[in-house]
Amino acid sequence: MPNRLLSRIRALAGASAGLVLCGALWASLVAPADARALLLEQQPAAPPITSLLNATPSRDTYPLSYFNRSIAVLKATVLGRTPRERAEAAADAIDTLVGQQIRGPVVAQPFEGGALITVGGRIVLVLTPPDVDTLSGETLDSVSAGVVARLRQALEEAGEARSVRTVLRATATALFGIILALAAFSIIGRGQRYVSGRFVAAAEKRVARSKMVDVEMLSGLHLVDFERGLVTTAKVALDLIVLYWVMTFVLRQFPYSRPWGESLRGFLVLTVENLGLGMIRALPGLFTVGLIFVITRFAVRVIRLWFGAVERGTVSARWIHPETAQPTRRLLTTLAWLFGAVIAYPYLPGSQSDAFKGVSVFIGLMVTIGSSGLVSQIMSGFVITFSRSLRLGDFVKVGDVEGNVIHVGVLSTKIKTLRNEDITIPNAVVVAQTTTDYSRFGDSDGVFIPTSVTIGYDAPWRQVHALLLEAAARTEGIRNDPKPIVLQVSLEDFYVKYALLFCLKRQETRPFTLNTLHANIQDLFNEYGVQIMSPNYMVDPAAPKVVARKDWFAAPAESVLPSPQP
Repeated sequence: MPNRLLSRIRALAGASAGLVLCGALWASLVAPADARALLLEQQPAAPPITSLLNATPSRDTYPLSYFNRSIAVLKATVLGRTPRERAEAAADAIDTLVGQQIRGPVVAQPFEGGALITVGGRIVLVLTPPDVDTLSGETLDSVSAGVVARLRQALEEAGEARSVRTVLRATATALFGIILALAAFSIIGRGQRYVSGRFVAAAEKRVARSKMVDVEMLSGLHLVDFERGLVTTAKVALDLIVLYWVMTFVLRQFPYSRPWGESLRGFLVLTVENLGLGMIRALPGLFTVGLIFVITRFAVRVIRLWFGAVERGTVSARWIHPETAQPTRRLLTTLAWLFGAVIAYPYLPGSQSDAFKGVSVFIGLMVTIGSSGLVSQIMSGFVITFSRSLRLGDFVKVGDVEGNVIHVGVLSTKIKTLRNEDITIPNAVVVAQTTTDYSRFGDSDGVFIPTSVTIGYDAPWRQVHALLLEAAARTEGIRNDPKPIVLQVSLEDFYVKYALLFCLKRQETRPFTLNTLHANIQDLFNEYGVQIMSPNYMVDPAAPKVVARKDWFAAPAESVLPSPQP
């Protein structure tokens, strides 16, 4: 019996101590300042509540959301409970209060080092110092005020969602907005058809007035397609604007989806604001870019005028020739624009952004990877241009290719052969091979073209010289100044090799002139009974190997070839 009584006294003492401790905690939180001060004077000093809460920063954070609205971001572990567990417990407490139709008042009650968030006098969340990001300028009071405002709005919207009248009104308003959007889509479509028709009618009227193109051919022109493309692009842009507006409008009518509508509207407003401010901030840079463009364009025009005068021969310069004036002008113009672009790049809007940097790196990689062959061709083009090895219109021989130069570009050279073939040769190949220019001195000193015959030692060499010179005189296309000459280039075992050197009036007629010259040589040597010793022979024939004059036009040559010259 005494033991049982003793145990009851101990239990009663423990309960009394617990009640005293709870009363002290409640008094420290909700009692007036005077009562709290009196209580503190009557009781010994107790540890702060933050130490009782045992709040420590957590590695993970978790957002507290209610009714599709973000209320707070919890960052502390309190009494062993992680931020996620705290957020789920707070959401359950708020759900319970809303189910009991308790939606206020929402109050933040600060205590030493923290704050209690209460709804209708019931605690739903405890904010501690680790939940506050002081590095970003947050304070416990500002965070508590924001949580109270957002929670109050979420509770109001949760109450609206439970009201049938509110839901019906929101549905009717959303349907009205959708009807307006459909009407706007219809008006935009009709406007597109009307504007496209007006553009086509105006184009047909203009073509009919000019009489340059038949009206039936107008549909095949790219101008009409371009105009229609512009109108279609404008229609799509207007449709997207209307669609964006109706989505924002409908989402904002319902309490649960209202945060999404507000975020869409905020995004649009923020985007327009950023674009406007960006344009205003970009004005000084754009002005600088425009000034650089004007200066560069002026310099390019000066370069074009001066080198154009050199190319025409109205201005002479010692360090540049007329034939190299055009490529030099192109080179300096390209360098001027590149220099202007490099100077203007830092002033372009967004040049310091990651997108611009990424594009610059991509272009640099492309140039680095593919520049080996490209730079080789460009440098070879510079060598061809400034060494004056080739000129436009010259008759040249590059390797096995003969013809007129019709283009000397940065990467390749084009030659038109005597068979009207257009052959493109890379500049690096032109530089690596031997190039013969027959036109460089063809109009002044003359370029000697050789052709040779082999005659036996029994033929007088003076007679052979005279026959070759006579054949050259009879051939059209061979110049008289400088005069053709004959050289005995070698004394072989069975014959003497004679070379006739002559100059052409036009280099591009060389194969045709050689054809006529060879025919005249055969006729003259046959006429005077001089045997041409090709191919080689071992024994002198009984009679000279010549063609009698009466056989020169044996059938069918008589009906095809002209009569022999005297």
